[in-house]
Amino acid sequence: MKELLLEIITPAKAAYAGSILSVTVPGEMGNFQVLFNHAPIMSSLEVGKIKIKDAEGKELEFFTGGGTIEVLNNKVTVLAESFESKEEIDMERAEKSAQRAKERMS
Repeated sequence: MKELLLEIITPAKAAYAGSILSVTVPGEMGNFQVLFNHAPIMSSLEVGKIKIKDAEGKELEFFTGGGTIEVLNNKVTVLAESFESKEEIDMERAEKSAQRAKERMS
């Protein structure tokens, strides 16, 4: 299979780096998938799931608080506000954040 290089960086750390087969991200207009030889693109990302299919075909799922993505020459760079697996999510913090968002919308 043809592989891409994926790098995900947050303000706190380099969160992920490795060869992948595909990545699906939450774009402003909906989810989109990046495969080998994808056209160059730069886009903002919304809050949502990032799904990675690694070089061995294993599917991984993470969550992001938004950010930006750049795709160029089979290298995908994501600058994410946050990037966590289900196990890493602090539920108390997430619930407080959701409550603040609801209050802002009312």
